[in-house]
Amino acid sequence: MLSVVGRPLNSLRVSGFMSKATVAMADALTKIPDVEIDPEGTFKYILVRVKVKDGDMHKDIVRGTKSAEYHNHIFEKVNPAMEALGMECKCLGGGKMEHNSQEKKLRVFGESTAFGKADHSVSVEKLKSAFSDYEITWSDDKK
Repeated sequence: MLSVVGRPLNSLRVSGFMSKATVAMADALTKIPDVEIDPEGTFKYILVRVKVKDGDMHKDIVRGTKSAEYHNHIFEKVNPAMEALGMECKCLGGGKMEHNSQEKKLRVFGESTAFGKADHSVSVEKLKSAFSDYEITWSDDKK
């Protein structure tokens, strides 16, 4: 079995046995959806690194919504939800998305004033796993 960072779970053994807490946290991390975005429209998004508290297991997730006036509004919702699961978060940057569900297209672009530009190539890889039948593009253009 592989952990979310691609290493075998048995490599996480502590003194010859795998900690139940380690297994539980790895399991909790894998249950966090990679992508949660609005089904339609143009909106702000952030790329967030979610990490097990006091551990080194982590994964990057994408969150985006039209309801956020600013990128930090998204983070202000994600962070407490992840903390409740025993995780800690760091925003790696943001941008915008244009989601056209009719045409099955996603475009990632722009940057966040507060968090800087997300690595759109990482965001797109996450989106491709969730929207495998979509045409997904990105650019460093601001509009």
